Amino acid sequence: MSHSTGALAGIRVLDFSRVLAGPFCTMMLGDLGADVLKVEQPRLGDESRAWGPPWFGNGEDRLSAYFISVNRNKRSLTLNLKSDEGRDLAQRLAAQADVLVENFKVGGMVEFGLSEADLRPLNPALIYCSITGFGQNGPYRDRPGYDYVIQAMSGLMSITGPADGGPHKVGVAVADVFTGLYALSAILAALHHRARTGQGQYIDLALLDSQIAALVNVASNALISGQESPRLGNEHPNIVPYQTFAASDGEFVLAVGNDRQFAALCGLIGQPELAEDTRFATNPARLAHRPALIGLLGEVFKQRTAAEWVEGLLALGIPAGPIQGVAASLRDPQIQARGLVETIASPLGEIPLVMSPAHFSLSPATLRLPPPRLGEHSDELLHEWLGLDESAIAVYRVAGVI
Repeated sequence: MSHSTGALAGIRVLDFSRVLAGPFCTMMLGDLGADVLKVEQPRLGDESRAWGPPWFGNGEDRLSAYFISVNRNKRSLTLNLKSDEGRDLAQRLAAQADVLVENFKVGGMVEFGLSEADLRPLNPALIYCSITGFGQNGPYRDRPGYDYVIQAMSGLMSITGPADGGPHKVGVAVADVFTGLYALSAILAALHHRARTGQGQYIDLALLDSQIAALVNVASNALISGQESPRLGNEHPNIVPYQTFAASDGEFVLAVGNDRQFAALCGLIGQPELAEDTRFATNPARLAHRPALIGLLGEVFKQRTAAEWVEGLLALGIPAGPIQGVAASLRDPQIQARGLVETIASPLGEIPLVMSPAHFSLSPATLRLPPPRLGEHSDELLHEWLGLDESAIAVYRVAGVI
C-alpha cells in the first residue's frame, strides 16, 4: 500500500459496510491516513457498484459514479462469509484491526460469527461500530433502514418543499451522510479513549437517531413550542428576509442575519425608511409581518439581474449568492482554489473526485488509492494482514473463499 503520513497513519480499519453511510465513514478514515480493508462478497461486491449510469470506464471493471463517490483510499478483499473458511479469515483479520465498521441488519454479523461478542475476546482493543436504520434496540430495530424512509419518519420531509405543496426529500441522501459523519466522530473519540485506557468499545449508530439529531434548531423549535414545524419552502422559520428571490433573469438567495444588515439592504434598494418602520425594524417584527415585507422586496428585486443584486449585497456585507447547478458549483473558482476537485490515476483512466474538505496544517488528508476494482487487493491484503503466502491464498481462491 502507498505510504500514509496522515493523522490516522497506522490505524487498520476492517470495513464490512456497503452503499453509503458506512462507506462514507470509512472513506473519511482512509482520507486521514488509515489503512482501510473493504470486505466484499465474491462476484457481486458492494451493491452500489451496479448503481449506474453514469459509469466510469468500460467492461466488467467499470465503476459507477455512486460507488466512486465513497470508496477511494480503500483496498478490496473478496470474502465468502457464508463459508467456514471465510468466517475464520474474517475473525483473523478482525484480530489485527483497530476499527471495524459494519452495516448489516441487526443480528447480521452474529450469523457470520463476527458480532462484537464474538470478536471482543480475540481483540479487546477493537473499536466496533454498527450502523443500522433504527439501532440495536427499540420496536423498530428489525426494520430495514433506507435513507428515504428515514427522511420521512424523522420529520425532515415534512419541513422540506414548497409551503403550499407536499413534503419533499432532500436531493442528497443526507440521513446516510449525517450518520457517516457521526460514525466518524464517534470512532475518533473511541480511538482517543483507547489511547488513554487501552480499551476498545462498541458504537451503536442509527440513521433515524442521526437524522433527528441533525434537525438541530428545527427540533428545538418543536420541543420548546410543542407545535409541529411548518414547511416554509425556501424561507427560514426564525429569520426574515432569509430566502430566494426572483431577479429579472433568475433567482438568487438573500440571507439577512441581523438588523444592521437589514438597514443596509434598505439603503441598497433606495428605501432607507423601511429600517425605521415598526413592522420591519427588528427581526421579531419582520417575522410577524413576513408577507408584507417579502411582497415589497419581491417587486424591487425584479428590477435588476441576480448578478447585480448579489454584487451589491456582498459589497455591503450582506450574505447573498447565486443559485448554481451542481456541475456549475464544481467549476466555481472558489471550489477550484480550495482544491476540492482532484483526479487520481486508475487502470480505467483519470478519475475525478471530490476531496476531503478538512485542511490540516501538519497531517493533511491525502488521495492515495483510487476506488478499487472488486477483489483487486485480495492477495496483498491477506499477505500483509495475516502473513499468508501465495500457495495458501491459492487454496482459498480455488475453494471459492475469496
